[in-house]
Parts: sequence; C-alpha cells; structure tokens
Amino acid sequence: MRRRVVWGLGMGLVCGLIAASVPFWPVRQPYDHKAAEQRFANQNSKLVERGKYLAVMADCAACHQSPDGAPYAGGLGLETPFGTIYGSNITPDKQAGIGKYSSSDFYHALTDGIRPDGAFLYPAMPFISYHDMSQADSDAIFAYLNTQQAVVRKVPPNTLPFPFNQRWALAYWRLVNPPIRLKGDPTALAGAYIADVLGHCQECHTPRNFMGGLVQSRAYQGASLGRITAPSLTPKALADRGWTSEDIQSFLKKGMAPQGTMTLEMYPVLMHSSQYMQDADIAALEVYLTKGRLPQSSARTAAEPDQRAITQSAGRDVYISVCAGCHGLNGEGKPHIAPAMNINTSAMLADPSNLIHVIVNGVAEQKMADGEVMQAMPGFRTALSTQQIADLVNYMRKEWGDQPADITSMEIERAQH
Repeated sequence: MRRRVVWGLGMGLVCGLIAASVPFWPVRQPYDHKAAEQRFANQNSKLVERGKYLAVMADCAACHQSPDGAPYAGGLGLETPFGTIYGSNITPDKQAGIGKYSSSDFYHALTDGIRPDGAFLYPAMPFISYHDMSQADSDAIFAYLNTQQAVVRKVPPNTLPFPFNQRWALAYWRLVNPPIRLKGDPTALAGAYIADVLGHCQECHTPRNFMGGLVQSRAYQGASLGRITAPSLTPKALADRGWTSEDIQSFLKKGMAPQGTMTLEMYPVLMHSSQYMQDADIAALEVYLTKGRLPQSSARTAAEPDQRAITQSAGRDVYISVCAGCHGLNGEGKPHIAPAMNINTSAMLADPSNLIHVIVNGVAEQKMADGEVMQAMPGFRTALSTQQIADLVNYMRKEWGDQPADITSMEIERAQH
C-alpha cells in the first residue's frame, strides 16, 4: 500500500509538472490566422525572398542540411552532453519533411518548441531564442521553405539514453528554463532581434546550467562547447582582446579580422549566414553586442619584436620549428596564408581549449567571403609530443595572451582523446 501511495504521489507530481508547464511558458498573442491568410493569399516573390533572407539570418541550413549537403534535408548530428540529436528534414516533403505543416504549426514549432502532434522538441532546436520571432517573419520563412525541393529523406533517430529520450520530461525542463524575451518593441531593437532571436547567438556564447538551459543572467559571458569554448562577447571582453567595431563587422562579413579567422563552430555561420547579411544588419548586430563602447577602428602597426618575443625557451623553439614558416617569426602572420598569432583571440582566452584543439587537430582549408582562401593547417597530434605541444601552448599564451604558462602535458593528452 505504501509503495502504491508513493508511486501515486510520484505520478501525480509528474502529471502536475506537465500540466503546469503550459501556464508557466510565456503567453503571447494567439496565432493570427486571418493575417496569415491574407499574407499567403498575396504571396509573391517579395515574401519568398524575405523568407530566404530570414532563413539565412537564422542560419537554418547549418543544422538542417544533410551530411552530403542537400539543403534543409536534415540528418546532421549534433553531439550534446545528453546524446546525439539529428537535424530534422524541413523540406516540403509530406512524409519526411514539413509538407503537412500549416503556417501555424510551423510557427509553434519554431517559437514554442511544440510539434503539430503536441510533442515537445528538444532544445537543440533553438526555440528558446526564436520565441520572440514575429509571426510575419515565421510565415515568410515558411513560405520560402515551401518553395524548396521536397526531399524524401528520413533522418536517423536521436541517440539519447534514458531518461533523456523521454520527451514528456521536457515539461519540467521548460518550467525552469524560460525563453529569451526581448525587452521593448522588437521594431526598435534591430540589433537585439538579430542577435538574440534570429541569430540565436546566446545558444553558444551564454553559459548553460546542468540541465543544458541558458543562464540568461550571464548573457554572452562565454561558454564551454565540449572540446572547445565560445568566447565571451561582452563589451569589456571584446575591448580587452583588442577588438574594434570595424574588426567585428569585418569578422562577421568576411570571416577575417586581425584577431583571427572564423574556424571551428563559427565557420558554418560564415558559410551559411553572416557573409550574406546586409551591412546595416551587421552594423546593428555589432552595436548591440558592444553597446557602442568599442573604438571604430585602430591605428595598428606591424608587431615589433621585443625581448620577450625573442627569448629562447622550449616553446619558442617549437614555434620556430613548426609554426613560424606560416605565422611569421614573431606571430605577425602572412596575408592570404595564415592569420597573425600575436594578437589572436585564441591565445588570449583564459580557457586554452581552442588553441589546443587547433594545434592538435589542425584546420581544413577555409574558403572565406569575397574569394579569400586561408590555407589548411596540419594538426600536430603525432608530429609533436604532448610535452612539446604544452610548451608551445604555454609560449603563445604567455607571450601574446598575457596568460599563465601552466598547461601540462596531461592536459594535452586529455584533449587528444
């Protein structure tokens, strides 16, 4: 009897949590079907073109393309601490894609994380960020997606262990992880709408709690992405690393700035999204992130070697041996070949994981905007010992990042697995 009571109480609590998730989720105006009917009745090339641009700003292709590159056909795996989640097929195929969705179904999936059958979407889909997307913008994206080729491709099932494979449990997750809300009129908050909603930048650059929810009180303070880290984008952090407004806009538009090039998780952002954004939207995004506190530009000159830069050390020896040929004797870099390291963000971060990852694994050739190409960098996983890599990392961090030279060979060994 006691077990039945405990079981009943437990089930009651679960049911209560599920029921409670709806009123606790922020309430908006209901979907305006009349406005949607008028919008789609007057559907024209302008609506579809607007939807195409919004899909670019929202970077839909980065997660929803297929492994072989088919647009929006799904199947790319996203590794999370809880298992692997596969991007869905969002082509207009009626069986494998969203061909049976209404515009209202699409809007609720995009902004509320709820499928037409009522099941919760996993927050790998950034509905936490998309929550304040306007219905007009959602409808435009839906109109654009419905002009794409329908692809009959079923994506692999998610590989999530129990209890993470129980979608109903997301009811509790939603109780304690509310969506990002814009503070004010979205039409007057262009930069915030681009960064926090469409661009969903906080999904990578804001720390997460133990449940994988965004810690919104620490917005843009940087976050671990597993083997690498997304750096802080606060105005102070950007200023401390020497970024200017001009640098940030160049980085987003061209994938290149004096502080480095777009690599790792940011490279798909350039490929599918930021290089195609209008200059005015890039500028609005930059002003929102920096709060207008950075200088417009910097009168930089080529780095002059000083006594520290020519001090002999084990790390310096490794750098001269395997890095200087491309990155320059004193880390000044070579245009069109390799970025400068003496002002590179990866050497300045307190977390060394990005620098270690690139040295260990290398970087594939990068095709940037405007036809610019940065050559491939080999990884040194086997060419250098873990101690040599540690010495190299310590040298670069100390000389060019003002960071402590405290990386050990054991940390390098862990990063290699």
